[in-house]
Formats: sequence, structure tokens, C-alpha cells
Amino acid sequence: MDILLIFAIGITVFLTIALLSAPVLLKPSPEAERLLEVVTSSRDDKRTVRSKEVMQETILRIGRDLRARLGMAENEKLKKRLIEAGMRDKSTLDIFFAVQIVMPLLGGFAGSFIPVNTAFWVFACAVVGYMSPDFWLTKKTAARRKRIRRSIPDALDLLTICVDAGLGLDQAMLRVGAELSVSHPDINEELTQVNLEQRAGKPRMEAWQALADRTQLEEFKAFVSMLIQTDKFGTPILKALNQFSEEIRMKRRQHAEEAASKTKIKIIFPLVICIFPCIFIVLLAPAIISISSGFKSMGQ
Repeated sequence: MDILLIFAIGITVFLTIALLSAPVLLKPSPEAERLLEVVTSSRDDKRTVRSKEVMQETILRIGRDLRARLGMAENEKLKKRLIEAGMRDKSTLDIFFAVQIVMPLLGGFAGSFIPVNTAFWVFACAVVGYMSPDFWLTKKTAARRKRIRRSIPDALDLLTICVDAGLGLDQAMLRVGAELSVSHPDINEELTQVNLEQRAGKPRMEAWQALADRTQLEEFKAFVSMLIQTDKFGTPILKALNQFSEEIRMKRRQHAEEAASKTKIKIIFPLVICIFPCIFIVLLAPAIISISSGFKSMGQ
């Protein structure tokens, strides 16, 4: 007992001395105090936090906590899909994971209000809630690819004009992205990403190959192959761009002709379901009315 008492007194004395000497021992140097004075701002932060930011931060915190508690690592495949959809923010993965957790709960809660066969509807609404974020991400990715595909011919024409005017390929790419930033913001984001990767030290072909992998478009894959062949065999880049632009325009024209040909078959279904019944009613209704009135007069 005496040994424990002496040990406790010694620990108490040591902690007391440490707390009293901490302000002296941990005092910053004059250089550190000077740097702190320089970087410290006396201006009041008058920025107001919006409700949208508070909600986003709450969802993000829920996603991080759930992931930490469940011990789940980052899904590289999901991260790649988010990048393909144009969502490159670091917090996007956590937000998407949180939404995948919250949506089934909301769906099950909504299904609990159905009085008939409640258990089935709770399970069905929870499954729909779990699948809805993935369905939304797939639709968003497909829509973004479609927008990029439509903007490729215009981007290639502008790129050809810029290279013909004397700009290099990288400078022409930046100019094309700036010109298309309003009409085609998606391809502007991709071209800006390529430029940033090249500035970071990635070779040009690898940056363009990464662009083709992100977008998963055949046009960009063919464009990268064209650039590789041009660089390998020494073909003039302007001539290759002109030829490639003509090929893209021809494919776009063929795709439009194919879509126009399909409309002849697609229009049959609305004709049969919507238009033909109305035509039959207009044509046959007067005859049916006259025949029925004739039978009534004969019966009388």
C-alpha cells in the first residue's frame, strides 16, 4: 500500500511539473511567431454556410462513418464510373456510398405506409431504393458520352483550323477547349484534364489514351491510334487531322441516315395504337349510328 501511495504521489508531482513547464518548453520560437503573425488574418469571416452545404457535409460524414464502421475499402470500379460520369470530386465517392445506404432506408420507410402486403412493399421499395443510384449513374454516364460524341466533329474541325493556323497540338487543344466551353462543356473538361496531366509530366500519348479510357468512345480510341501512327511514321499532323475529321463527319452522316431509316419502322407502333383507332372511329361511327337507327326504325 505504501509503495502504491508513493508511486501515485510521484506520478502526480511529475504531471504537475510537466503542466507548469509546458508553456515555457512548448513556446514557439521568434521565427515561428513572426510567421504566425504574417499568415494570421484579422478580418472576420463573414461567409454564410448554406443549407445545401450543410446537407452535403452531413451526407458526406455519414458515408465516411459507415465506411469506417463497416471496414469497406474504396471501390475502384465505382470510382472509375464516377469519373466517366464527369464527377471527379474526392468527396463524390463518399456521397454516393451514403446515398446507397440512405435510399433503401427511405424506400423501406415509404413502403411501410402501404396497408396491403406491407412486408412485400417494404422489401420491394428498399430494393428499388438501393438500385436507383446505380441506375441514375448509368443514365448520367450514357448521356455524357452522347454529348461528347456529338461535340467531337466540331472539336476536330476547330483543332484542324488551329493547327493549320500554326499552333501546336497542345496549344490548339487548349484553344479548342476554350472555344467550346459554353456550347460543349463536357469535352472542354476532358481536354482540360489532358492538358493538366501533360503539365504534371505524363507523356502526350498516355494522356490521350487515358482520355479514351475515361470516355469509352470509339472516336477517341481511333483518334489516339491516329496520333500514335502519326508520331511513329512522321506523317504531317494537319493531313492526318483533315482525313480523320472527314471520316468522323461521314460516320456522323451515316448514323443520321440510319436513324432516319429506323423511324419508318418505329412510327408503325404509334400509328397502330394511337392513330388508326381514331381513324376507325371517325370513319365507322357514323355508319354504325345510321345502321343502329335503321334497325330501331324497322323494329318499330
